[in-house]
Amino acid sequence: MKNLPKPVYFTGFPALKVLILITGISLAACTWYVFANWLRDDGDIAWFTPDANCNLHTSTCSAVLGDKGRLTLTVDADGRIDALDILPLDVEVEGLNPSHVTVDFIGRDMDMGLHRFGLTATAPGHFHGQGQVGICTQDVMPWRARVILETPEGKLGSWFDFDVIRS
Repeated sequence: MKNLPKPVYFTGFPALKVLILITGISLAACTWYVFANWLRDDGDIAWFTPDANCNLHTSTCSAVLGDKGRLTLTVDADGRIDALDILPLDVEVEGLNPSHVTVDFIGRDMDMGLHRFGLTATAPGHFHGQGQVGICTQDVMPWRARVILETPEGKLGSWFDFDVIRS
């Protein structure tokens, strides 16, 4: 019996495989960046400044939405908002009939990802749900709660700043 030579498989240039891997990782990173910014797109939201002296840890926070109405956010945190605690969220809206309400928690000084929570209508003008602030990497982590209302006239929103102390 005649011995046949073993087949030779083309392995390719090793640097080419490395370049393909780097290109794939770069494309994945770019896709993630575009997708994350698309989710956070707030260019079509009319923002209204919140009332002064707001403390989400202990009281409700409100914002007047121009001549359209008012929104109020309550976080039932028992005196302190802590990272990773499940937080009952209540939003009351006066003067508007939003079809959907969301609350976003975003890091003010650091990109902590998107923490978006949709709320459920429990009565006309009243929305309830649960949210959670991500883990803190600093001793004091500044956060912003953004309330976004989807109305027939467009998206309206306001924000409320608070700090979370790492426990």
